[in-house]
Amino acid sequence: MVLLCAFANAQEQKKWKGKFEQLDQFLPTPNEYRTGSGEPGTKYWQQRADYTIDAEIEEPTNTLKGKETITYYNNSPETLKYLWLQLDQNINKKGNEDFGNYYGPVRDSLPTLHMQYITRTIEFEGGYSIQSVTDKTNKSLPITINNTMMRIDLPVAIKTGESYTFNIAWSYPITDRSLFLLSREGYEHFPEDKNNVYLIAHWFPRMCQFDDYEGWQNKQFQRLGEFALEFGNYKINITVPADHIVASTGALLNAKEVLSAKEFERLEKAKASFDKPSLVVTEEEARAKEKIKSTAKKTWRFQADNVRDVAFASSRKFIWDVQAVKLPTNTVLAMSFYPKEGLPVWSEESTKAVKNALEIYSKYTFDYPYPVAISVNTSNIGMEFPMISFNGGRPRNGQMSDNAKAGMIGTIVHEVGHNYFPMIVSSDERQWMWMDEGLNTFLQTRTEMERYPAFHHTIPKDIVPYMKGDKSVMRPVMNTSDNERLNAFGANYYEKPTVALTLLRETIIGKDLFDKAFKEYANRWMYKHPRPADFFRMMEEATAVDLDWFWRGWFFTTDNVDVSVEDVKWFKLKTQQATIENKTKNVKAGDLSAKASDKVNTDFSQGPLPFTMLNTPEQAYGEFRSRIDDNVVRQKLEGKNIYQVKFKNNGGLVTPLVIEWTYKDGTKETENIPAEIWRTNENEVSKVFIKEKEVASIAFDPKGELADVDDNNNTFPKKATESKFDQFKKNN
Repeated sequence: MVLLCAFANAQEQKKWKGKFEQLDQFLPTPNEYRTGSGEPGTKYWQQRADYTIDAEIEEPTNTLKGKETITYYNNSPETLKYLWLQLDQNINKKGNEDFGNYYGPVRDSLPTLHMQYITRTIEFEGGYSIQSVTDKTNKSLPITINNTMMRIDLPVAIKTGESYTFNIAWSYPITDRSLFLLSREGYEHFPEDKNNVYLIAHWFPRMCQFDDYEGWQNKQFQRLGEFALEFGNYKINITVPADHIVASTGALLNAKEVLSAKEFERLEKAKASFDKPSLVVTEEEARAKEKIKSTAKKTWRFQADNVRDVAFASSRKFIWDVQAVKLPTNTVLAMSFYPKEGLPVWSEESTKAVKNALEIYSKYTFDYPYPVAISVNTSNIGMEFPMISFNGGRPRNGQMSDNAKAGMIGTIVHEVGHNYFPMIVSSDERQWMWMDEGLNTFLQTRTEMERYPAFHHTIPKDIVPYMKGDKSVMRPVMNTSDNERLNAFGANYYEKPTVALTLLRETIIGKDLFDKAFKEYANRWMYKHPRPADFFRMMEEATAVDLDWFWRGWFFTTDNVDVSVEDVKWFKLKTQQATIENKTKNVKAGDLSAKASDKVNTDFSQGPLPFTMLNTPEQAYGEFRSRIDDNVVRQKLEGKNIYQVKFKNNGGLVTPLVIEWTYKDGTKETENIPAEIWRTNENEVSKVFIKEKEVASIAFDPKGELADVDDNNNTFPKKATESKFDQFKKNN
């Protein structure tokens, strides 16, 4: 009995090693928190954290100091004895990984900036100074700091349904962004006028996410893997030099206090400027402030509700424009803040790009729900936060190439788009980077196709160089970003999921059905924390398409699409009937055709292979009493061209078959064969096609929509290959 069970188990394992195996054993079991249909369950829960923050930029020392009060709500079914917070600024301590090895190893003529990245030659004392952590009675709380994470041990555990309020006072030196590879925040210095643009992000100790799937998400911040955060309401008070302009997450509460009378009047008028951007702060006014450098201070007050983070930018160099955007259910103020170095391109394109992103993303998901959407100009970065993004792209001497401008606009669209993924549909970026970068790049592509059709946008062919790369160092999409090579990061987490979703929409599911399902996913998980399984299950549940083979191949493996057209047989039915008198002759002819069909052809020069069809023998019908008319079947095939095409899966990734037929009269036809054709043999399949006209050529994936990595084996007649002697003659 034991032997039989072991044998059965071995057979079962062997049976389920196929590429069409269901994903059930790879995905978490559906439960009352997350259902099998990919939506929040009846007992779904998530935590909440509200913040009141007072912060000040000390410009002479480039220091940010602050204090915050956090009220944490335990909506989980668990009792919490301690809390975990993120101390992201600690990544800037000298001992932490800065990805400088991307520029290594050391070599002759190495630029000094690259050596700075590798060795931190110019030292910088980064990281938090935590002055105090206290409860609401100002009694000190015990803390433990582990690199970028801080644990607070509670005097009394927080039970389900309870909340806890505590305070933190802190400060840190703001980083010079030019000295840190992949720095998402800090200041940018302008030596010509001796001013800074401050980009303040990851700036206050923030609650880690605690959920039903993982508990505390306290995986250390290593700069690439971004954030898992809880939603909450924020009150933010930001003190800066009096001549600074502040752009922040949230609604500005005291505009009349911090703006001049003229600026305030312009801002109020701009709220109705639906046709084009309207200036609140002009270039001339910004230039004047650059020279004065006020030492007085002002406090800007913002309120942000139901957001998972807050960021802000501050500078006296900012020019500020605003345009109102009317969505079906909301009116949003699209804003841009930029120094004079961004002119003229930023005044022409930035707010327009914000508007385009809001309109197209809202079309495919849900109407943007927040009051403002902001684009801030900086250098060498694109980074997103709720309601605000920091975007690179800057002209040189007022000029920008078309490609550079397209890159700048694409960056703005992409970073504004992140308001949807992950700022509202709030996935865990530390764990599954593709869930925000991939989905967002997909919608960025839709925006560019509809509003910037002249731009190059991500298409399946773009991923081919990466997909045909070295698999020994390649990672599946279902991996954490910190484990990916920096030079493959964009291809794996941005482009590959975008290509996969494009393939789903354009080739596998269909545009209308895909768009409905994608929109349903976005709306189900607004202000919630979806996981990969929720997305996979949701897209199948809303489309009635079994996609387990697709998720497995594109997201769980490093396989690629490489299908070759191995052989094509061309047949034509012989016209003589298979009677008793000529039956022997026909069988012999059939034998000859069978032998000829064993030969692998390279073209159609040998003409069609003749074949005969015998009358159906009685035993073929089994117990059925009805009979087909054999002659009618023959008549329907008379004169037809029958092609038997053999396809080989060289890359391992199962795929639909998109086939283009070119006929001898010059006309073309395209057929789409679903990927299920590979179900019983994932390595090689043959399919018979009946055509009225004679075929001149056959091509697999003619437009590159399947991302096939080798188009040299995609056609029949087969492409001629040069001999080594021919190659030698060409090269010599």
